[in-house]
Amino acid sequence: DEYVNQMLFDGLTVLQHRGQDAAGIVTAEQRRLHLRKDNGLVKDVFQQHHMMELSGNVGLGHCRYPTAGSSSCAEAQPLYTNHPYGICVVHNGNLTNTHELSKVVREKLNRHINTDSDSEVLLNIFADEFN
Repeated sequence: DEYVNQMLFDGLTVLQHRGQDAAGIVTAEQRRLHLRKDNGLVKDVFQQHHMMELSGNVGLGHCRYPTAGSSSCAEAQPLYTNHPYGICVVHNGNLTNTHELSKVVREKLNRHINTDSDSEVLLNIFADEFN
């Protein structure tokens, strides 16, 4: 099984024109997730020592151009939740009912929303349905 970190890095580099605000990669190996994300260009976010830590043969990558929320590093993707399992999501686009879904997540699902990102709302709804 080949590690996917370099393939994800190469893919994000090619897609860099689609989002230059932030970049992130998560990989999975033996039921453990390895996550690196930060504001900046792909080449600046992932140094060699970061790449060495992104072991695993399955992963997700994301380049961000903020269309919702803010430019906070906390909103860089992939986004992660550990309940009910370790789940990550990458999402491009805009949810049209974020306000209503956020209320459901907070009040009915008793989950904490840490950012203004509609992708975090999506992750929490997905995690609840997955449970």
